[in-house]
Amino acid sequence: MLKISLTTTGLLDKRELAAWTRSRREAIHKAVALGMRDSSRSLTDALRTRMQSDLAIRKPAFLRSMRAKVLDRDPLRLPALLVGSRVSWLGVHVRGATLTGKMLIPLTESGRRMWRKAFARVIDTLMRSGNAWFIRKDGKVILMAENIKENASALTRFKRAERHRTGAKSIKRGQEIPIAVLVPRVTLKRRFDFDGTVRRAMPQLAQSINRYLNRN
Repeated sequence: MLKISLTTTGLLDKRELAAWTRSRREAIHKAVALGMRDSSRSLTDALRTRMQSDLAIRKPAFLRSMRAKVLDRDPLRLPALLVGSRVSWLGVHVRGATLTGKMLIPLTESGRRMWRKAFARVIDTLMRSGNAWFIRKDGKVILMAENIKENASALTRFKRAERHRTGAKSIKRGQEIPIAVLVPRVTLKRRFDFDGTVRRAMPQLAQSINRYLNRN
């Protein structure tokens, strides 16, 4: 979970707010909620655009996972705007992290991402057919597979990657192909500018709240 703290001044300062009559406080509360609801769509769109740019992921379902919701159940507290994604691992790309433990990193073409479930299916197919083994090369532990007819579908993207690496026009039947490298840790850098995108949207949010305040 990522929490961004913002400073409120003027009408929204707790000491100033307490000085107003009950009806005025209720009007301010309503204006804040309406302003947040108006701005939530543009903020969500900005975050989705940033996700698409920073993470190079174009799946509509992934982008739709980023949502904004106004929390307004307590009449004694000002509403809050909750912004986030249902994708549990997205925070790793926001903060950066080092993951430890033995992990297999697929050796696909540069710039082509392979999803975890798809990769797991490939490994399962190769293991079931007995077509997977490890070798040590240049200090690295690499998972290999043989280019056989039974695994043609599972090896498609790995054959393409091997052609790209070696410049070969084709991969011969029976040729050994690198599938993945076994690593003890992976360091992920910060890639998704979530907090910066939210902060840049704050002036627009403040303007939206002010419009509703001025109507009262």
